Amino acid sequence: MTDKDRLFSITNSIKPVDKDKFYKIAEHRLNKLIKPVGSLGRLEEFTKDIIAITGKERPQLHNKFICVFAGDHGVVEEGVSLFKQDVTVQMVKNFLSGGAAINAIANSVGADVIVVDAGMSTDLKVLASEAFLSGIFINEKVRAGTNNIFKSRAMNYDDALMSLIKGIEISDIVKGKGADICATGDMGIGNTTSASAITCFYSKKSPKLVCGRGTGVDAKIIDKKARIIEKAIRVNILDGGDPIDVLAGVGGLEIGEIAGFILGCAVNRVPVVVDGFISTAAALIALNINPDVRHYMFLGHLSKEKGHMAAANLINKTPILDLSMRLGEGTGAAIAMKIIEIALDVYNNMLTFGEADVFAPELNK
Repeated sequence: MTDKDRLFSITNSIKPVDKDKFYKIAEHRLNKLIKPVGSLGRLEEFTKDIIAITGKERPQLHNKFICVFAGDHGVVEEGVSLFKQDVTVQMVKNFLSGGAAINAIANSVGADVIVVDAGMSTDLKVLASEAFLSGIFINEKVRAGTNNIFKSRAMNYDDALMSLIKGIEISDIVKGKGADICATGDMGIGNTTSASAITCFYSKKSPKLVCGRGTGVDAKIIDKKARIIEKAIRVNILDGGDPIDVLAGVGGLEIGEIAGFILGCAVNRVPVVVDGFISTAAALIALNINPDVRHYMFLGHLSKEKGHMAAANLINKTPILDLSMRLGEGTGAAIAMKIIEIALDVYNNMLTFGEADVFAPELNK
């Protein structure tokens, strides 16, 4: 069996959730809780979705994992970022030592952080003696960074394919650790350029309407990014009907592994909260491999990054939060994950009208 056959053998097992069955189960209890019917709004939607995804009548979200995928991008040499490429590995070390925003938020929401080297240009060697590490490090490097998409395809087809497979394998690892819910995160200087290219290709929007500030660049650099993306889409994507080819043409290794991770979570029936712009671009790749993957994902938040709305609209899901964030790392998704957990806590722990001995007009007609 080829790697491509293996990928599609796995992802073809993803089917739509049984909403007719599991939404009815959820609504039966939700409508008996001591509140007006539907009064908890989207919290009730989240509850129904979790029950449908997991197939459990009273699910609990105790074990939460945030998987941050890191990769470098050759396009950085075109000056599309305020930061140099070596910041990627510096930030990964920060994630592992517990000093980044994602660590603070993960601690607050009670989640574990897993950091994955999908394609950093630097090899990070984590020594057993470094017991101070607060995160889990997994080396799933496909190769040392992508090519400069202004000059060539980001990677070859087999590398793109392997990034997807490795992402699925990471989902299997967190499933083995007892994950009840996961969130995606990213780290990669230059990755907003690749995410913008993927979003432009699938949305058919002009790069000028999608490219944002990324690390805080000015209008001149944004214009440069747009020109790079326009050329990369025209020259590098050889078969637009094949999402693996799109990933190979303009994507990133961390984007590929995030896409595979989202697909793997769907296979494993583990709810996955997709973070901001980079993760949503990865979700577009996953969605074009198997459209049914959308039933298993939540969009954690609407990023301040300019192109995120275009990407989110293609997935046809409403982001849970809008906090004007554009950091990445999984920060927005981690906060959203806690809101989903709160929705389940309400569902599981709130009394029904009968248990509270409160008269319910809807139930006494």
